[in-house]
Amino acid sequence: MKSSFESVLKSKNLVHLDKARNAGLTLPVRRVAFVLREHFSMMAFTGAVDALVTANLMSSLPLFEVKVVGGAQRLVVSDIGISISTDCTLEELDEKTQDILVVCGGFRVVLEPDPRLRTKLRAADGAGATLGGLWNGAYFLAEAGLLDGHECAFHPDGRVMMAEHFPKVRLSSRNHVVEATRISCAGANSSLGMMLDVVRDRANPELVSAVEEVLSCDKMKDVVDVSVVAIDFDPTLPSPLKIALELMHSNIEDPIEIDEIARYAGISRRHLERLFRRYVNATPPRYYLELRLTHARRLLQNTNKSLVEIAVACGFATLSHFHRCFRGLFDIPPGQFRSRVQFKG
Repeated sequence: MKSSFESVLKSKNLVHLDKARNAGLTLPVRRVAFVLREHFSMMAFTGAVDALVTANLMSSLPLFEVKVVGGAQRLVVSDIGISISTDCTLEELDEKTQDILVVCGGFRVVLEPDPRLRTKLRAADGAGATLGGLWNGAYFLAEAGLLDGHECAFHPDGRVMMAEHFPKVRLSSRNHVVEATRISCAGANSSLGMMLDVVRDRANPELVSAVEEVLSCDKMKDVVDVSVVAIDFDPTLPSPLKIALELMHSNIEDPIEIDEIARYAGISRRHLERLFRRYVNATPPRYYLELRLTHARRLLQNTNKSLVEIAVACGFATLSHFHRCFRGLFDIPPGQFRSRVQFKG
């Protein structure tokens, strides 16, 4: 069998694929500093950081180095009353060594000039850094005169104020904006999308898809665990393909013949194959095999079942066949994989 994953299921397994991880990227690490204002939005901050940290986990080499910056003190209180211990104070930050400098605002953040922050932002801009704001954090960029002529996403409650005080800033109705040297988001829910766009500029499409799979898999009301975000969120996904995917997911231990799946879906096998190639990037048998091996990977990680039990639970008639197929995709025998990610419970 061909080695490694062919279908969209690669996104679900990328972090476990040694070949993909060892290929890696050789880009220099981008240094990202988040300046937390008192009462900053915890949700906006963690969403943005989560995108970068997850990208590092999915990559063979780190892509981002995250630094968290306080104000006059290293301890900053968030909007929900949880105190965050930062890496350094604003005074201690070497802003000229940062590639991206983001100010974290929030509903309760006081919007007033801060000479120390203004100086740091201007110095970072002079050194070529990308500047950003979460929620209403972009206010501090505008106050420093660093958003004139730039498009900016801002919380709706503050747009009138921004328009009045900073008429040269192009306020956007979009929830986030990513430019070459400026990034901004309007609230807590849009920070993740903003930073995913930053990751997208940095990483290859496979890695970005893997990050989105991890962080966005629960956005739908009903999460169908048969594919990945790329097709779960696709409103144009044909009904016969949905039926086929659900049938495969529901019949992992006792796989159904592809001809029978096509009959249940009400289409010919040839038509089913065309749908799989278009939306899933693999033939129906190949996707079905990768789905069963993805299930096997989870069982190896999260249960104490024997290899024989896992082979049977994933529709393999013999342990040798399961061993050969698993090693073909993950480049490691199932027993060694389990030792590496041994279940703890």
